Amino acid sequence: MSFIPAFEIGIWNAWIFMIWLVISPILSNVIIKEKDVSKRLRASAPMKYETILNVVSMVAVFGGFVYSIFLPIQYNTIWFYIGFLIFLFGLIIDLSVLYALRKAEFDKPFTDGPYKISRHPIYLALILIIISVSIMSVSFIFLIILIITFIHLLLAVPAEEQYCLKKYGKNYQEYMARTPRWIGIPKSGKK
Repeated sequence: MSFIPAFEIGIWNAWIFMIWLVISPILSNVIIKEKDVSKRLRASAPMKYETILNVVSMVAVFGGFVYSIFLPIQYNTIWFYIGFLIFLFGLIIDLSVLYALRKAEFDKPFTDGPYKISRHPIYLALILIIISVSIMSVSFIFLIILIITFIHLLLAVPAEEQYCLKKYGKNYQEYMARTPRWIGIPKSGKK
């Protein structure tokens, strides 16, 4: 990790991997054609300091995307291969979320596809993609962006789960009992 940020314009820079963070929301809007459903997906749970947290996190991710245009990837190194595997894992999770949303019923909690292994697979994919770019570029700046994003998610996820508990009641409570928050082996249906 370098404490001095690398700035080098190039076609094969980190933006190639960060562009997915722009493409994914666009694809979700194309896949989910109903405007009301799309609004409900973007609705956030009320939480303390929500505006400040959202602004800081969005500035960090957007700044990371702009920085990625100038950030060279360390190709043909062990860091690239490790980061690329993590990126592929995050991409697969995100694509499977998009596929699951095509079939989702929006009046009950999402429990199919990647939602069987994680209650928050979209956030998990986001974190994995930022981790992968941090590793592939060996960038201290991206490590800071990762930390900011992770802190935001640690604060936002419990509020979002409380919102879902109020909205979906017992269905969401049962879902929480059998599915890990981030990732893992699905719990048995027994309590």
